[in-house]
Amino acid sequence: MQPVPGEREPLGGGPTPDEPTELAELLRRSARGDEHAFARLYDSTSARVFGVVVRVVRDRAQAAEVTQDCYLQVWQQSARFDAARGSVLAWMLTLAHRRAVDRVRSAQAAGARDARYAVREPTQERDVGEAVVDKLEAERVRKALGTLTGIQREAIELAYLGGYTHTEVAGLLDIPLGTAKTRLRDGLIRLRDHFGGERR
Repeated sequence: MQPVPGEREPLGGGPTPDEPTELAELLRRSARGDEHAFARLYDSTSARVFGVVVRVVRDRAQAAEVTQDCYLQVWQQSARFDAARGSVLAWMLTLAHRRAVDRVRSAQAAGARDARYAVREPTQERDVGEAVVDKLEAERVRKALGTLTGIQREAIELAYLGGYTHTEVAGLLDIPLGTAKTRLRDGLIRLRDHFGGERR
């Protein structure tokens, strides 16, 4: 049976028992399904449990949710409580702190995923767009290079696609530097005329 008190938002006004033994007794009765005892346990401890949670999550609405989750866990696990390992209140505050930390980590992980998604999506779109543009440009360049003579294309490819200097082009083609420059100049003029004709 689900405890009705677990649905309440802790407001911090409940009575505090004088002795830890009273909390232990209320928890023992709760373990046997005594909802009245659980309600008293809730009223006696909710202010401190909520205080621990709100200090971690820093949001009262989320803290109320985490606190309710914590009390549901207390209700479900009350029979497992071991008094030899500490007081009832310490056990409950430990549960509350763990659940609050879990909520914060979950929110941070979700935020990180959203941030990665937001960054990745435009980047992917840009990468696809750039790839298309690059492919179109490469096709245009190949088409333009096809209008050159063989010796012009060879010199242009070495200089502007291979990254070689004019002197290096001359050395690679085993021609005088002046000849290499002439081939490059004539090839560039022809390419300029080709691209200029495309814009008309």
